[in-house]
Amino acid sequence: MTFTAPIQLPGLALDTQWYKRAVFYEVMVRSFYDSNADGSGDFAGLISKLDYLQWLGIDALWIPPFYNSPLRDGGYDVADFSSVLPEFGTLDEFKELVTKAHERNMRIVIDYPLNHTSDQHEWFQQSRQDPEGPYGDFYVWSDTDEKYPNIRIIFVDTEDSNWAFDPVRRQYYFHRFFSHQPDLNFENPAVREATLNVVRHWMDLGVDGIRLDAIPYLFESEEGNGEGEPKTHEFLKEIRAMVDRDYPGRVLIAEANQWPSEVVEFFGTEDEPECHMAFDFPVMPRIFYALRSQNASELVRVLSETHEVPSAAAWGVFLRNHDELTLEMVSEEYRQAMYGWYAYDPRMRSNVGIRRRLAPLLDNSRAELELAHALLFSLEGSPFLYYGDEIGMGDNIWLPDRDASRTPMQWTPDRNAGFSSADPGKLYLPVVQSLAYNYTSINVEAQLAQSRSLLNWVRNVIHVRKGHPTFGLGTLRVLETNHESVLAFVREYPGSSTQFGDSAETVLCVFSFAHSPVSARIDLTGFEGATAFDLFGGAEFPAVGADGTLSLTLGTQGFYWLHLGDAPRA
Repeated sequence: MTFTAPIQLPGLALDTQWYKRAVFYEVMVRSFYDSNADGSGDFAGLISKLDYLQWLGIDALWIPPFYNSPLRDGGYDVADFSSVLPEFGTLDEFKELVTKAHERNMRIVIDYPLNHTSDQHEWFQQSRQDPEGPYGDFYVWSDTDEKYPNIRIIFVDTEDSNWAFDPVRRQYYFHRFFSHQPDLNFENPAVREATLNVVRHWMDLGVDGIRLDAIPYLFESEEGNGEGEPKTHEFLKEIRAMVDRDYPGRVLIAEANQWPSEVVEFFGTEDEPECHMAFDFPVMPRIFYALRSQNASELVRVLSETHEVPSAAAWGVFLRNHDELTLEMVSEEYRQAMYGWYAYDPRMRSNVGIRRRLAPLLDNSRAELELAHALLFSLEGSPFLYYGDEIGMGDNIWLPDRDASRTPMQWTPDRNAGFSSADPGKLYLPVVQSLAYNYTSINVEAQLAQSRSLLNWVRNVIHVRKGHPTFGLGTLRVLETNHESVLAFVREYPGSSTQFGDSAETVLCVFSFAHSPVSARIDLTGFEGATAFDLFGGAEFPAVGADGTLSLTLGTQGFYWLHLGDAPRA
């Protein structure tokens, strides 16, 4: 498969706020492409597929942990933060990946689970064996398991306490996640310095950003709930100051599974910034709820909330990723409805969430896949895609834990879906062979040959989005409509005198979650007389009425992206 991407000028470092307009792609090294027939994906394999990702329109790759690890939690249990898992390749191959990505105007963002380590990490082994040694205070130790009573248990399916007893040290150690992942003690200055050194190590190797995994949980206190404690924010300011000083143009992304009103704290302030980006978690489950309930009111409510954030801050928005679809921030009634619609088989559930890929969640409905992606790409914030979702890959709920949605990428209808030339039994996970999502029919090669395939459709939407800076840089204002199934908002960008030469633009985005065609009237007060043009085909729509309203008819689960004003330049 050969991919030809538009030629772009070099100069990645010119735009220090590149992340605001970027389309991110989460790619798991183990799952993407196996270059040496050992059954597991590797850096060399990912490098060989960079042309595909550039053709798709990806600006930045987010790579989950690839460090040395016993792999009891998909690599988030790190045994050495400075080395690479041998089956993925070498440090030199990682540096080659960074170089080759930069040659294609793509950036590399890595994952850093800084809150904890594996219990196999040398720090922990020394801490448990020599309490008085240099690593004795690197973890949170206690003679009792009754400290921090206000801190909730996150992995309720597998853990009944945040404390575990170590038979070597004869003390309890604290863990917010699995018991084999002891929490680091950030009260210790040596731990904080070691953390800064890890950030320096990877940024010296050229990475463009770091996703700070589970960032709220660094510090604990007897009075607090261990989420976003004041000392956590103080340390984040220290990391940000170091990055801004020594690595301008690199980004820090906060993974804080909280309400936006709490997550905004991780942006910091204009004078004392923390992270450049943060994920917007509550929007995601409400998109799925609207698709089944045919009611957009909860989505309207969440999108209508406004939060003061620093001018350089940006949200990250997504539909799915390597974790379960979390339902922590919805009511119990809401949660049970979501389980009934999307996880009717108990095997589809994990912790307080659903462990399914996007296409199976939406019953492989092309209309819903298009609607969900169109909404994702038009929201305020930078979109994050999950590998394989661009072709509608399926999952395997018979695999344990989160492996259900981490199966090999499906490239061709050949053996092992073109992922590897190894014996099929040697693959780290089997390729998807279910009836609806079998790799022989759902694969990149087949969809490249179909002009109307999901892959080509997603690519087209990405490139339309990239042609309109409003989506990356503009504001979002939710509009009133007269139909409960319809969501409408305007993205407004006043223009800029930067090197991009972007002009002012207003885009009206309208989405219908109804399961049949509907007609809706949208309140566009302030835009009286404005003409509307479709961003995809350029067709002219009726002008906004003198009363400030616009009536539109939408097909079943249909949507519009409409430029308001004079016809956009071709």
